Order: sequence, then C-alpha cells, then structure tokens
Amino acid sequence: MSKPFRLGMIGLGIMGAPMVRRLRARGWEVTAWNLEPERYDEVKASGARWADSPAAVRQASDVVLICILGDAAIESVCLAPNGLSSSNGAHAVIDFSTTSPEMTRRVAASVGMDWLDAPMSGGPGAAEDGNLTLMAGGNAELYERLSPILSDLAGNMTLMGPLAAGQMTKVINQAIVGTNYVLMGEVLAMAEAAGIDAGRLAGCLKGGMADSTVLQRIFTQMQARDFDPPRSYARQLNKDLHAVEKVAQGRGLQLPVLEAGIAQYDRYTSAGNEMEDGASVSRLYVRPGK
Repeated sequence: MSKPFRLGMIGLGIMGAPMVRRLRARGWEVTAWNLEPERYDEVKASGARWADSPAAVRQASDVVLICILGDAAIESVCLAPNGLSSSNGAHAVIDFSTTSPEMTRRVAASVGMDWLDAPMSGGPGAAEDGNLTLMAGGNAELYERLSPILSDLAGNMTLMGPLAAGQMTKVINQAIVGTNYVLMGEVLAMAEAAGIDAGRLAGCLKGGMADSTVLQRIFTQMQARDFDPPRSYARQLNKDLHAVEKVAQGRGLQLPVLEAGIAQYDRYTSAGNEMEDGASVSRLYVRPGK
C-alpha cells in the first residue's frame, strides 16, 4: 500500500536515525539531512535519500520531520539561510524534538508551514520498533491528517491540546524522568551500602507501587554500569531539566524536590560528562573503591 506523503527528516542522531529506519521499513519515502553528514551512514542502507540542506529537504518532501537538539537548532534549521523557510515544497512540519513552548510558537508563526509539535519518550529501541510515546500539540485536523506517520512510529500517541501543548507535556515528562534518574542513582547507592543484592531489586519490586520503566530499565542499567555506548547523552537530559526549571520559575512555582534533582544532574553534567550516558549520573554516588 502506497504512503500518502513523501517525508523529509532533519536530524539523524540517536533518535532520528532509528526513526528513519523504521519509516523506511514501513514503506515511507524519506529524504534526510544532518548537520554532520557522516551520520547519513546510519540510514543509507535503508534507502533514505540525502539532501544538502534543510531547504533541499523541504523541496523533496510533503511533510518534514525534525528531530534535533533544542531551541537554537530548531531556529537555525527553520529560519537561517538554506533553512525550511527559505524554500517551497513540504506543507507541514512534525517537530519530534524537545523544544521550548515559546520557541515552538515563534518558529511555527514564521516558517510558513503547518506545525505539529510531537515530542517523544521511549528511547532508540522504541523508535526502531515503532513503539514511541508521542505527546502532540496542534490543530486537531492537522493531527488527524498526519496520524498515518505518527502511528507508524508510536505505540501511544495523544493530542494534548493546541500548538505547544505537546512541548509543555514533555516538560512534565522530563520532570518525572530527570528526577527519577537522580533518585535511581541514590537508591542504587543505598542498596549497595546496605549489602543487599541490588541486581535483584528491580525484579523484586516489579508490579508493586514502586515499579516503573525507570526502575526496570535505568536502575538496571546503572546497577550493571552499562553506559558504553551511550543510549542517550547527559547533556540532553540536563538541557531538558533546565527547561523544567524555567517553566516552574516562570509560573512562580516553588518545587523543592525538582530543584534538588535538577541541581544534582547539572552538577554531574557540568563536571565534563555532557557526552556520557544519561544514566551514568549514578557515578555521583559511587563510594571510593567501588
């Protein structure tokens, strides 16, 4: 069965590359661009085509997907020379990046394309398997029109409200995830200091009130010291946590638990660990000799 749109992908990082492979496996035509051209090797065998700029991606596509690192990158690929706004072609954007609600509104108003924000959760494995969680914001008719793309990538997708509602939902998601990364590091330190078998903890607590994906996946990864190669980069979660902090401060909220988690994660990342696995924050709690 033929697909209704030609797709463009801007961003072939840890999440963008497996998304392209998934879309190609599902029969979508995809043209891709990445700031570091060597990343094209991650998707070349899938049959994805290469374009020399974001503008060229738009020219070759009906819908452009974006999966890049934050506000500055979004502004650049959309509004800079050879950005999306400098060309014609694709009529719509799905932004899978984690972008601030303010930048989402600004770029969507300037780029001359219909815009759906759809930040994601789930990691590279979920991207490859089409089992991402997507939290969307935008016009309901646009969401419905683009749902064939979303449904090939997601196991769970929800339209949370108008433009930027997806990004605000992602802020809340990252508040939960980021503080739990720090908490898992502290729980691991507690278990190991107490002398219990930390390798059995996730299985022991499975199905109880303390259970979660973070416990089953991230705690287990921390306990195994399994950080290489990185599944995600600490700089990304640190950036997201500062976005959480900005939203809380902008609304006059005092959230001391969040503030403590953000401070700890920033402490780790700022010590030269930006490109380490996000779960390696547990190293903050390793006792000497361990």
